[in-house]
Amino acid sequence: MFEYTKTVLNKVSFDTTLFCKEVQKALQRLLPYEIEELKLFIQNLVVFNPDLKQCMVYLN
Repeated sequence: MFEYTKTVLNKVSFDTTLFCKEVQKALQRLLPYEIEELKLFIQNLVVFNPDLKQCMVYLN
C-alpha cells in the first residue's frame, strides 16, 4: 500500500490541494511505521516543490 501511495502522491504533486487530500487519505490507511516513511518521502518532495510544504501540517 505504501508504494501505491507514493505513486499517487508523485502523480498529484502538481496540485497542492489534491496532494493534501491524498496525504489525508494515506494517513487513514497506512500503518504507523509507513507513516514515518511517508514523512521522509514528502520531505524529499518538498525540496523540489516547496508549495507542498503546507501539507506537512497533516503529518505532525
